[in-house]
Formats: sequence, C-alpha cells, structure tokens
Amino acid sequence: MRSLLVLILFVFQLSLAQTKGAKIEFKQIENTLDFGTVNKDEDNGIRYFEFTNTGDEPLVITNAQSTCGCTVPSFPKEPIAPGGTGKIQIKYNMNPGPIRKTITIESNAINTEGGMVALKIKGEVVVKPIVSPLEKKKSAPMQ
Repeated sequence: MRSLLVLILFVFQLSLAQTKGAKIEFKQIENTLDFGTVNKDEDNGIRYFEFTNTGDEPLVITNAQSTCGCTVPSFPKEPIAPGGTGKIQIKYNMNPGPIRKTITIESNAINTEGGMVALKIKGEVVVKPIVSPLEKKKSAPMQ
C-alpha cells in the first residue's frame, strides 16, 4: 500500500514538473498582424506584436528572425516576469506590393513546440499616383 502511495506522488510530481515554466501568448489572432492597405509615403512600416507571459517562470526570448531582410524584428532582451507583458517590434521596409512575411521567435516557452512561435504579417503597400497639375486642368469640365 505504501509503495502505491509513493508511486502516485511520484507521478503527480512528474506531471507538475511538465507544466511549470514560461508560456508565451500573443494578443493578435492567429499570431497574425494585418497592415491592411497602406501608402508607402504615409506609413513608417513599424508595428508591434504584444505578448504576455502566462507561465509561472520568467520568459526569455533568445532570437527573432524574419524570412527576408525587408522585415527587421526587435525583441526585449530582459526576461519577462510571470504575468508580465512585452512587445516585439517589426519594421517592414514598405516595398510596394503585397506583404506576406513570417518572423520566427525563439524562447524558453513550454507551450510552443521547441519554444518557437511563427508570427505573420500581411497587407499591401501602395504608392499614390502623382497627378500633374496639367492633367487636372484637362479633366476639368469646360464652361
């Protein structure tokens, strides 16, 4: 009987050990940030992914990488305490055309496979057409 009790306590402790640790939860739905349709000349290309450490140990982000050099991520270097929040800054270079990029975050979070999370940005960058003053006069109705 005593050995059964020891076994039960051991299994219980083992299951607790697997749930203790840092956990990262992002505010954005499906970890996706939508730029929408933005004008190249009127937008600086900076956005933020907001997250919370929902675990019971400090969250440490060790790396952030983009799928291309046109998107530069910046992340907090200090540990995020349990219940604490943080932001990952994304700077897109605003090349005209569709935006479809992925940023991979590496951390000690236990609620993601290998501590890695894929963040996505999407949208479209447009350029306002330049209208010549002469073209405006041509299109004005004659009186």
